[in-house]
Amino acid sequence: MFSHSSIGIDLGTANIVVYNELRGIMFNEPAVVVLDAKTNEVYTVGTEAKQMYGKTPTTLTAIKPLKDGVIADFDNTVRLLESILDRVTNITNVPIRKTAASVNVPAGATIVERNIIRDAILATGIKIVTIVEAPVAAAIGAGLPINEPVSNMIVNIGAGATEISIVSYRGVLANMSVRSAGNSLDAEIIQYLRESHNLLIGNLTAEKIKIQLGFAPVPHVLKNMEVRGRSLLTGLPEIIGISSIEIQPLFTEFLAKIVKTIHAMVEQSPAELSGDIMDQGIILTGGGSLLNGFKEWLTNQVDFPVIMDPNPFESIAIGTGKIHLYSQRAISGDLELTTPRLNLPFFS
Repeated sequence: MFSHSSIGIDLGTANIVVYNELRGIMFNEPAVVVLDAKTNEVYTVGTEAKQMYGKTPTTLTAIKPLKDGVIADFDNTVRLLESILDRVTNITNVPIRKTAASVNVPAGATIVERNIIRDAILATGIKIVTIVEAPVAAAIGAGLPINEPVSNMIVNIGAGATEISIVSYRGVLANMSVRSAGNSLDAEIIQYLRESHNLLIGNLTAEKIKIQLGFAPVPHVLKNMEVRGRSLLTGLPEIIGISSIEIQPLFTEFLAKIVKTIHAMVEQSPAELSGDIMDQGIILTGGGSLLNGFKEWLTNQVDFPVIMDPNPFESIAIGTGKIHLYSQRAISGDLELTTPRLNLPFFS
């Protein structure tokens, strides 16, 4: 069923990552596709497409077909994936569309959402598709002992959603999704500059501000940045200066939701699971976990170890690509839907 030509696909809201055991990461670029407005043919995808987002002429259309970790635009997701697989085929010299692929889904995804993701992968010509829950893939990618009856808490902060899960013995025992993540923080920055500085900026600029000036509520060395945008008062281009201290409060509410969810999961879990989490700590993964000072701040909030995944951007793709090393009964696409969850009121 699986071979060294099989691939793992992390179908993320912000980035799509393709992994193969022999060749490692073969594609890791933004989940953006630019189409010819007349023919609907793909003009470009990935990094180049993201750079064009919001700047395309009328002859081209830039689209982000994924939202909150699931497919929002089926046809354009297929077009995006087909272009990505063409690139991967050029690297491997193997007809990828005749092989197998594993793809991750959020643990909280519905059966309909999972089936849509499966259908999108099959529509590219892939012959065999295995659906893997993202927390399980992240645990494998991080090198956690998922074949052992030891519980681990995974906090995956992506672009579209944040998933907080307890993984034990090849399955997700409990899961809670916070429907805000990296993109929500970008939106907060855009709204703040609009209201406080009468400056209109785009998503790419907001993301740069978040990466360079974004800090969790921790003391830090002041950082400053010049921001270019359009004045809402004059309609003309304008440059303003902002600081890391100025935008730091924008992240408080989002981070508080994460801590509240972690506390609730630990408090309502059986004592055996709570003990494991206290010993093993929390594993942080996803690009959003790299927010400056977040790991140190979270450690102070939860009073047990917080460990940063060594490859937060790629761990899910790596785990998805290695899924065939583990029991398919527990984590295959058909059977994972019946994996029992903890009967906790918080997750109902």
